[in-house]
Amino acid sequence: MRQRIAGSGLRVAGWVLVPLGLLLAVGGIGYFFTHYQGATVMSEAMEPTYRQGDRLVIESIDAGEVRRGDVVLVDVPDRYQGGPVLQRVIGMGGDHVVCDGNRITVNGKPVDEPYLMRGEVNPATGPYDVRVPDGRLFLLGDHRGNSNDSRFFLDEQQGSVAASGVLGRVHKGSAAPVASGALGVLGVLLALVGIGLGIGGYAAGRSARRPLAAVPPWATA
Repeated sequence: MRQRIAGSGLRVAGWVLVPLGLLLAVGGIGYFFTHYQGATVMSEAMEPTYRQGDRLVIESIDAGEVRRGDVVLVDVPDRYQGGPVLQRVIGMGGDHVVCDGNRITVNGKPVDEPYLMRGEVNPATGPYDVRVPDGRLFLLGDHRGNSNDSRFFLDEQQGSVAASGVLGRVHKGSAAPVASGALGVLGVLLALVGIGLGIGGYAAGRSARRPLAAVPPWATA
């Protein structure tokens, strides 16, 4: 009787852990692949922040989630034929962006840019003064001397690009991707443990139901 109870308990635990583990695995892995993607830096335009060949994690976001200072992966096929590019958001819809050659101001406030290559704010072009249209973004590379960014397209909607073209932004930390990956691994482990418990419970049940061998008469003499 005790073996039957133990076997039944193991099977029940297995029935619980297997679907729970599969749910966690699918949820964790699914969340990672729907919210994040990998990207390789293909140019020197974002140096020294991100160097050519660096592998980055891109977090999928909506246009409404973009913030100034974000480094975004943006697709502008009419401007960049080689595919999506990585640039930094300087101005958003309605912003007044001004560069006098030595510094950039947005809506009259100086922008602190410690990430610039050699501290050069605008080595490749002259001063500019733009008003970013609604629903669009003014983007620059961190390596201003080697970045084909909004400054070179000022006659096209003030150099801006559609915010809807943003595919995602660089994820600076690792907590969320690691957590979702760990959740997926935990789910797989739970499912495997559940399968093991189920097999153990089945074996214990079979052992409990097996009839005892008859005792030979001479064994009791």
